[in-house]
Amino acid sequence: MQLQYLLFDPSDDGEGTGTWDAMASVEASRLPEVMKEVQAVLAWAEAHSPGPRRPLDEGGAWDADQLVQTEGDWTTVTLTITGPWAWGEALMAAFPPAES
Repeated sequence: MQLQYLLFDPSDDGEGTGTWDAMASVEASRLPEVMKEVQAVLAWAEAHSPGPRRPLDEGGAWDADQLVQTEGDWTTVTLTITGPWAWGEALMAAFPPAES
C-alpha cells in the first residue's frame, strides 16, 4: 500500500532502535482516508511484531503513539512508532510514499 498522507521521518538512536514519526494535516472530509492509512500501518506492525507492544523502557519491543487534534476545519494526525531499526525499516518498505 502506498501512503498518500502519512510521510514518515526516521531517526536512529545509534543502538539499534529507531523512531518513525509521521504527520498528516487534512480537512475533515479527508480524515477517514488518513485513519485508514494509520490503521493499515498499525495492523502491519501488530502482524509482524518483534515482541510485546508497550513502552520500551517498560520491557516492550515496540510501541506506537497516535494523536489526533482538530483546529478549525483542519485535523492533524500524528503517528510515532518506536522499535528495532531493522523491523521499522521493513515496515517502511511495506508502505512506500506515493510518488508525487
